[in-house]
Order: sequence, then C-alpha cells, then structure tokens
Amino acid sequence: MTPSPQRLPGIDALKALACMLIVWHHLAFYGPMSDVVQTAAPGLINWLYDYGRMAVQVFLVVGGFLAAAALTSLHIDKPAQPGQLIFRRYRRLALPLVVAVLICVAVAAAVRPWFAHPSVPDAPGFSQLVAHVFFLQDLVGQEALSAGIWYVAIDFQLFVVSVALFTWVPRHWQRWAVLVVAAASLLVFNRHGGLDATALYFFGSYALGMMAWWASRSQHPVRWLLGMTVLVACALAIDFRGRMLLALLVALSLVFMQRGWWTFGWLQAPWLLRLGQMSYSIFLIHFSVCLLVNAIVTHVWPGQLVPNSLGMLAGFGLSLLAGWALYVGVESPAAAWRALPAFRRR
Repeated sequence: MTPSPQRLPGIDALKALACMLIVWHHLAFYGPMSDVVQTAAPGLINWLYDYGRMAVQVFLVVGGFLAAAALTSLHIDKPAQPGQLIFRRYRRLALPLVVAVLICVAVAAAVRPWFAHPSVPDAPGFSQLVAHVFFLQDLVGQEALSAGIWYVAIDFQLFVVSVALFTWVPRHWQRWAVLVVAAASLLVFNRHGGLDATALYFFGSYALGMMAWWASRSQHPVRWLLGMTVLVACALAIDFRGRMLLALLVALSLVFMQRGWWTFGWLQAPWLLRLGQMSYSIFLIHFSVCLLVNAIVTHVWPGQLVPNSLGMLAGFGLSLLAGWALYVGVESPAAAWRALPAFRRR
C-alpha cells in the first residue's frame, strides 16, 4: 500500500479508487450515522456494507505487483540482505501506523464518556499497544484498535513470505514456487476463514499481482494471462468467491495498462494519482475521523436524516484531508522530520 518510487501506469489510480471505497465501506459498517441513512437508502448502505470490503483485493494484487517489481530484479546473495529488506518494509509501514493508532486511541478516549457505541475501542493495555507496533494483534488475539489495521499485518506477512521464496528458492524455480504457494492458497487456505489472520489465506491474490508483473514484462504475456485465468477458474469451480474473481480482474487490468492495451484518460487525472500516493495514510487514519464525526453528529442530531447524511459526506471528506496531513507530515519521503540529523540515512 505504500506508494512505489516509480510511478507505474494504473497503480495509483487503482489504489485511489480502492481507498475511497474502503472509507465508504467503513462509514456504512460503523454506525450510527449509516443506520439513520439506511432508512432512506437501504440499497446503497447495504451494498457498501456487504461489498465495499472487496476493495481490499485491489491492495493485495497491487502489493504483489510491486513486490515482484522490487524482488525480481534483486540478486539476494548476502546473508544479511533478506533481513534488511524486511526491516526496510517494516519501517515504511510501522511509523505511519503507530502515529495513526495513537491518534485513534486519543479520539476514542475523548468520545468514550459521551458516545456509547460498539465501534469505540476500549482503552488499550500495554501488551495490546506492543502487539500493534509489531503487527501481531490478530495472531495473539488482541482486539484491533482501529479498522483496517489487520491489513497492514497481512501486507507485512506477505512481503516476508515473498522475500523468503526469493531467498531460499533457486532463481530458476522462484516463479514456480510462487505458483505452487498461490495454488495452495486459492484452492485450500482461502476457503477457511479461521486462517484469515495469516498470509496463507491471502497469498493467492498477492501472487496474482506478482504474476501480473511478470506478464507485463514477458515476451509471451498470453501464457501468463491464461495461467492466471485457469488457476482462478479452478479455485472458483471448487468454491466460488467473488473476491477472487475481482482479484483476477484487477491483475488482468494491471497487465493491460502496463502494456498499453487498455487505458482511460481519467485514470491519469492528477487528483486521482495524488490520492493514490496518499492511500496508505488515508487507510490508516480514516477510522479515527469517522469515529469522531459519528460521535458528534449522533450526539447533536440523533436520528435526523439530513444531518446524518451530511455527516457521512463530511466523514469521507475529512478522512481524505486527515490522510493528506498524515502523508505530508509522516509518511512522505519529503516529510520535515526526515531532515533531522538523527533520521538522516548515512
């Protein structure tokens, strides 16, 4: 989810669209504003509630695409290099997450006395905070302090698995290893919801992104496209899952856009590309914003349709604004704190 240093066609646009849909999904999922709006627009709220979460597949596929782009060109020939790659990934993910979690803890503490709702996280304990810092909350059974934090942990696990495959498997067998693990994920692990705290559950979608990268650079892309399609078709024949079909469509779209076979001018709109670059920060901070807006609107205008409808719109807009602030102030390579002597790379 962290922006790639090289702007590849379609990447930022897809992340921007998925990010906006995730924000709307959580606005629908976590009331009470959406409960009020649902009385007037049940179809819209129910759709966002049931299907908005599928936008996560976009991030999974794009994440695999960017991981393949980074790892395929590397010659991992030093014992310390895998650890350095993993630590670098952790550092990129962790700092914005820690800031966002602390903001969420503060917002929850502020609204808890006068906003009694299940969406308000309980005050965290020390072990719970430590689990979040190291992306372990779901693996050790700690309650998440913010919506979407689970995905960051999965993203990190998937990258670690990918580095392991590219480290321990001989170079000429690496793509076959990815295919084998992807098949195991799609055909077996992804069918068991109890595994959704592990990379095994999601590796199929991530691997489709990796295959999309190889297809976009291959002299025989049709072979990759057919392979991806057949693999997903077999998985759907065993157990149809709409999220897997969406993952395949995203992967195929990436290939088509990279090779110039399919493009739309609006996907290059500057505001959309900028939003895609900030998508990780928006993803991290939006729950705090939505929680605060829900609390205020429900406290002042409980049950009133127009204020609650406007509140959902405000929650969306303020989430984008807060994401921009987190990106500029913390995540961006140009963030001011990175210029401090203690943080300069030597």
